[in-house]
This record gives sequence, structure tokens and C-alpha cells, in this order.
Amino acid sequence: MKVIESVSRVAGKYFALWVIAAALISFFVPEVFLGLGAYITILLGVVMFGIGLTMQPVDFKLVMKKPLPVIAGVAAQYVLMPLTALGIAYLLNLPAELAAGLVLLGSVPGGTASNVMVYLAKGNLALSVAMTSFSTLLAPILTPAILLMLAGQWLPVDPVSMFLSIVQVIIVPITLGLLVRKLFPETVDKSATAVPLISVLAIITIVCAVVAANVESITSSGLQIFAAVMLHNLIGLILGYGAAVLMRLDESKRRAISIEVGMQNSGLGVALATAHFGPLAALPNVVAAVWHNISGPILATFWSKKPVSGEDEPEVEEELESRVKRSGT
Repeated sequence: MKVIESVSRVAGKYFALWVIAAALISFFVPEVFLGLGAYITILLGVVMFGIGLTMQPVDFKLVMKKPLPVIAGVAAQYVLMPLTALGIAYLLNLPAELAAGLVLLGSVPGGTASNVMVYLAKGNLALSVAMTSFSTLLAPILTPAILLMLAGQWLPVDPVSMFLSIVQVIIVPITLGLLVRKLFPETVDKSATAVPLISVLAIITIVCAVVAANVESITSSGLQIFAAVMLHNLIGLILGYGAAVLMRLDESKRRAISIEVGMQNSGLGVALATAHFGPLAALPNVVAAVWHNISGPILATFWSKKPVSGEDEPEVEEELESRVKRSGT
């Protein structure tokens, strides 16, 4: 287990590098990875099951004790990011599938990597975890509804089918993970160090599958896609921080909301785009999987050197910090 733990930490620490390397390899030798596309939904389900194994009641404690910052932060995420994506799609005159894929990226819940970034940035970790959990639970309703309103102009959106897809790849695996943890807590704790490694391998495989299926599109539109995703992320980080300022929250909560709003569950975006829009629409989400794990550490490093003050939740923060340290992703 010590070997697995060490490998898992390395995999999590250098996640962005592994994703970049995998994307490059699958770009130059796509024929090796073309058959992986059929397994994207299953792989994302594996990632979500791992998240369920690591979730605990403390994750929702802050929602019950101080719901306003959590609700306001999630509202900002589901309002600001889709509208930002819509504006960028018009600004850059993106093709229909890429535009729909970018709006999809803005409409999915927060990603789990954001929790690590908030911890490194000295942000409010309890708020970050609560926002990720709450936004994920709302995704089956809000993501299809937002896409129907904003992306239906480019591609047909079946909200019922998408609702069922999100339940299938997120809610069911997370519920199973929670159930397994409830029934076999000691076994789960002993194997917890392997969860990040499994998640990293699953996400890398998803990236390989999508890149291999879109070599021609990346060649012709790569710069445009990267520009759209980077701009979307930057604006999201700024607007998230600004929304927290308007809510008069302290600095630690501003950092948490900024990162939570700016970083999305790109793995879910890839799975939904591939299943409902086509492989080209998955590209913005694949690029986001790489870029978010570059911009996040940069911002976290910058903020880690700046003093921060805020209201503490000692018991909650201590438990969450220990879990983040163990996970490494």
C-alpha cells in the first residue's frame, strides 16, 4: 500500500503534466486510442464512485450551519459561467459544436481539483468542499436546463436524456460510493490512497479518447479552442472573486468562491458532450482538463504567499485538510 500511496501522490501532484503528455501522444498516434471512446461514461462513473468513497457528512455540515455563502457561491457558478461561455462563443464566432461544448463546460458543477487549489491558496476549504458537493447534487436539474436555454440555438438538447445521463454517471456512482463507505468504513479507509491514482488514470484515458477522435479539428481550430477556454477560466476566476466581494465575504471565502466558480468538472463535460452533442463538442472540456490544472496551481501559489483572514471552522477545516493532504488531487 505504501508503494500505491507514493505512486498515487505523484500522479496527483503532476496531474497536469500527465494530461498534457497523454494528449500529445494520442494526437500523434490516434489510432491506438480510437477504441476508448465507448468507455468514457464508464470511466467517469469510476471517478465519481471514488468521490463517493471519500465524501463524508462533514462535507455538508457547512451547508446546514451557514448556508448563505454556499448557496450564493453555487448560484454565481451556475449563472456566471454559462453566460460567460455564451458571450465568448459569440465573441469568437465559434462553430456550433464548439460553442455548445463551451456552454456545457460553463454549465457543469465544480471539479474536485478545486478543493486542493483552495487549500493551497489558503482559502476556506469547508466552503469549497460544500460548494463542490452542493453543485454536483444540483447538476442533474440545472445543467440540462441551462443547456436547453443557452445551447439549444446551436444543437438540439434533450433535457430528459441529459438528466438521466448525469444521474447515471454522477448520482448513482456517488451514492454507491457513499453506501460502500457506510458498510465497509475500515476497508475504504485502508484503500483510500489508491483512489486518486484510479481517478487520474480514468481521466487521462478519457482525454486520450477524445483527442484521438478529434485530431483534424484540433489541427484546424486548436488555437481558437484554447483561447476560448483560457478566457472562460480567467473571467470565471475574476467574476467569482468579485461576486464574493459584493457579498461582503472575508478574504478566505473570496478565494474559495473564485476558484470554485472558475474551475469546472471537465470530465463530466466530456462525457455529456460525447454522448449528446458529438466528439467535437467535447474538446473545450478536454482543454479545460489541462488548463484548469495549470491556472489553478499558479493562482494558488500566488495566493499562498498573501496573508488571509477569515472566519474559521476549526473542526471542519482540520478534517477536510487531512483528507486533501491524503488525496493529493
